[in-house]
Amino acid sequence: MRLRRSRRVGLVITVTPMVDALLILLVFFMVTSTYLDLDMIPMVEKGAAPGPAVATTPQTATIRESRTVLVRLRPDGRPVLRGEAMTGPALTAALAARVASAPDTRVVILPSGQANAQALVSLLEGAARAGVSDIRVVRLEAP
Repeated sequence: MRLRRSRRVGLVITVTPMVDALLILLVFFMVTSTYLDLDMIPMVEKGAAPGPAVATTPQTATIRESRTVLVRLRPDGRPVLRGEAMTGPALTAALAARVASAPDTRVVILPSGQANAQALVSLLEGAARAGVSDIRVVRLEAP
Protein backbone atom coordinates (compact mmCIF):
# COMPACT_ATOMS: atom_id res chain seq x y z
CA MET A 1 0.00 0.00 0.00
CA ARG A 2 1.38 3.29 -1.07
CA LEU A 3 0.60 6.38 0.87
CA ARG A 4 0.45 9.57 -0.99
CA ARG A 5 2.19 12.49 0.42
CA SER A 6 0.13 15.61 0.59
CA ARG A 7 1.41 18.41 -1.49
CA ARG A 8 2.79 21.32 0.37
CA VAL A 9 0.65 24.31 -0.12
CA GLY A 10 2.82 27.34 -0.86
CA LEU A 11 2.52 30.36 1.30
CA VAL A 12 -0.07 32.74 0.01
CA ILE A 13 0.89 36.32 0.55
CA THR A 14 -2.07 38.62 0.35
CA VAL A 15 -1.67 42.24 -0.55
CA THR A 16 -4.97 43.33 0.96
CA PRO A 17 -3.43 44.74 4.17
CA MET A 18 -0.88 46.66 2.12
CA VAL A 19 -3.59 48.16 -0.09
CA ASP A 20 -5.59 49.12 2.99
CA ALA A 21 -2.57 50.82 4.53
CA LEU A 22 -1.86 52.72 1.29
CA LEU A 23 -5.44 53.92 1.03
CA ILE A 24 -5.38 55.12 4.62
CA LEU A 25 -2.13 56.99 3.96
CA LEU A 26 -3.54 58.48 0.76
CA VAL A 27 -6.63 59.79 2.55
CA PHE A 28 -4.49 61.11 5.40
CA PHE A 29 -2.20 63.08 3.08
CA MET A 30 -5.11 64.41 1.04
CA VAL A 31 -6.90 65.68 4.13
CA THR A 32 -3.87 67.20 5.85
CA SER A 33 -2.18 68.79 2.83
CA THR A 34 -2.39 72.54 2.34
CA TYR A 35 -1.44 74.79 -0.51
CA LEU A 36 1.02 77.46 0.52
CA ASP A 37 0.74 79.25 -2.80
CA LEU A 38 -2.80 79.21 -4.21
CA ASP A 39 -1.49 80.33 -7.60
CA MET A 40 -0.09 76.83 -8.15
CA ILE A 41 -3.54 75.23 -8.31
CA PRO A 42 -4.04 74.44 -12.02
CA MET A 43 -7.77 75.05 -12.10
CA VAL A 44 -7.31 78.60 -10.87
CA GLU A 45 -5.14 79.53 -13.84
CA LYS A 46 -7.03 77.69 -16.58
CA GLY A 47 -10.48 76.20 -16.62
CA ALA A 48 -13.18 75.27 -19.02
CA ALA A 49 -15.84 77.91 -19.51
CA PRO A 50 -19.37 77.02 -18.50
CA GLY A 51 -21.40 75.71 -21.35
CA PRO A 52 -20.12 73.87 -24.38
CA ALA A 53 -16.38 73.30 -24.21
CA VAL A 54 -15.93 73.04 -27.97
CA ALA A 55 -17.51 75.41 -30.47
CA THR A 56 -17.39 73.98 -33.97
CA THR A 57 -17.70 76.05 -37.13
CA PRO A 58 -17.58 74.70 -40.68
CA GLN A 59 -14.06 76.06 -41.24
CA THR A 60 -12.39 75.51 -37.85
CA ALA A 61 -12.96 74.01 -34.45
CA THR A 62 -11.92 76.18 -31.53
CA ILE A 63 -11.71 75.35 -27.87
CA ARG A 64 -13.33 78.00 -25.71
CA GLU A 65 -11.30 78.59 -22.58
CA SER A 66 -12.04 81.03 -19.79
CA ARG A 67 -9.24 82.66 -17.90
CA THR A 68 -9.45 82.93 -14.14
CA VAL A 69 -7.14 85.25 -12.25
CA LEU A 70 -6.64 84.88 -8.51
CA VAL A 71 -5.94 88.08 -6.59
CA ARG A 72 -5.12 87.75 -2.91
CA LEU A 73 -5.61 90.65 -0.51
CA ARG A 74 -2.91 90.75 2.16
CA PRO A 75 -3.63 91.81 5.77
CA ASP A 76 -1.99 95.19 5.09
CA GLY A 77 -4.44 95.81 2.22
CA ARG A 78 -2.03 95.29 -0.69
CA PRO A 79 -3.23 93.06 -3.53
CA VAL A 80 -1.06 90.15 -4.67
CA LEU A 81 -1.23 88.90 -8.25
CA ARG A 82 0.72 85.72 -9.11
CA GLY A 83 2.90 86.06 -6.01
CA GLU A 84 3.83 89.72 -6.62
CA ALA A 85 2.52 92.48 -4.33
CA MET A 86 1.18 95.36 -6.41
CA THR A 87 -0.23 98.82 -5.96
CA GLY A 88 -3.82 99.56 -6.95
CA PRO A 89 -3.02 101.30 -10.28
CA ALA A 90 -0.50 98.61 -11.27
CA LEU A 91 -3.06 95.88 -10.58
CA THR A 92 -5.71 97.76 -12.58
CA ALA A 93 -3.29 98.03 -15.52
CA ALA A 94 -2.41 94.31 -15.30
CA LEU A 95 -6.08 93.33 -15.20
CA ALA A 96 -6.88 95.68 -18.12
CA ALA A 97 -4.14 94.03 -20.19
CA ARG A 98 -5.53 90.61 -19.30
CA VAL A 99 -9.08 91.65 -20.24
CA ALA A 100 -7.83 93.08 -23.53
CA SER A 101 -6.36 89.70 -24.48
CA ALA A 102 -9.23 87.62 -23.07
CA PRO A 103 -12.55 89.46 -22.59
CA ASP A 104 -14.07 86.58 -20.60
CA THR A 105 -11.52 86.93 -17.78
CA ARG A 106 -12.85 86.05 -14.34
CA VAL A 107 -11.27 87.57 -11.24
CA VAL A 108 -11.43 85.66 -7.98
CA ILE A 109 -10.51 87.74 -4.94
CA LEU A 110 -9.29 85.97 -1.82
CA PRO A 111 -9.15 88.50 1.03
CA SER A 112 -7.25 87.92 4.23
CA GLY A 113 -9.32 87.90 7.40
CA GLN A 114 -7.32 90.85 8.72
CA ALA A 115 -7.73 93.04 5.60
CA ASN A 116 -10.07 95.98 6.07
CA ALA A 117 -13.21 96.51 4.02
CA GLN A 118 -11.87 99.66 2.34
CA ALA A 119 -9.01 97.72 0.75
CA LEU A 120 -11.51 95.17 -0.60
CA VAL A 121 -13.76 97.90 -2.01
CA SER A 122 -10.76 99.61 -3.64
CA LEU A 123 -9.74 96.29 -5.20
CA LEU A 124 -13.27 95.73 -6.52
CA GLU A 125 -13.36 99.24 -8.00
CA GLY A 126 -9.98 98.74 -9.68
CA ALA A 127 -11.11 95.46 -11.23
CA ALA A 128 -14.32 97.08 -12.47
CA ARG A 129 -12.30 100.00 -13.92
CA ALA A 130 -10.12 97.46 -15.75
CA GLY A 131 -13.20 96.12 -17.51
CA VAL A 132 -13.64 92.85 -15.62
CA SER A 133 -17.29 91.80 -15.69
CA ASP A 134 -17.02 88.57 -13.65
CA ILE A 135 -15.67 89.30 -10.16
CA ARG A 136 -16.01 86.89 -7.25
CA VAL A 137 -14.98 87.27 -3.64
CA VAL A 138 -14.11 84.02 -1.88
CA ARG A 139 -13.67 83.83 1.87
CA LEU A 140 -11.91 80.77 3.28
CA GLU A 141 -13.17 79.82 6.70
CA ALA A 142 -10.78 78.61 9.36
CA PRO A 143 -11.37 74.99 10.45
